[in-house]
Amino acid sequence: MNNSNLTNGNRSTLIETLQAASAELLFISESESPFEVFFWELPSGTEVKPETMINQTGISADTPIEFTDLESFFAVATTHQDWHGLVETEAVNRYQNLVKIIQENLTDIKVVRVGNVDIDVYIVGKTVDGCLAGLKTKVVET
Repeated sequence: MNNSNLTNGNRSTLIETLQAASAELLFISESESPFEVFFWELPSGTEVKPETMINQTGISADTPIEFTDLESFFAVATTHQDWHGLVETEAVNRYQNLVKIIQENLTDIKVVRVGNVDIDVYIVGKTVDGCLAGLKTKVVET
């Protein structure tokens, strides 16, 4: 992890860094959804598990929760295609930068999909001071 942009516990810098990297990006599924930065101040060593997600998001215990990895989640958005024009190429470059920023500033990163059809997606990782932070977006899959 590269902490060049962060000092231990500098939460506002982390939040600003994630906001800047995700600004004006929309995650495209059957809808287009922006990214929101979140920061969960939890006891050091808290793991990202279904119980953590239930406690932090207020979802019911029977809500479907699925875990995936960062690269798989962003694969479509970070892969250049032959048919891409300038706008699409720029978007891919911005998504590649977003993934890089997430990897540089968070550890133990997990992507957590919560719900069915109208799915909340949390990209969650540990901060340098052991809290959990990341980005939230929404995907629609019918």
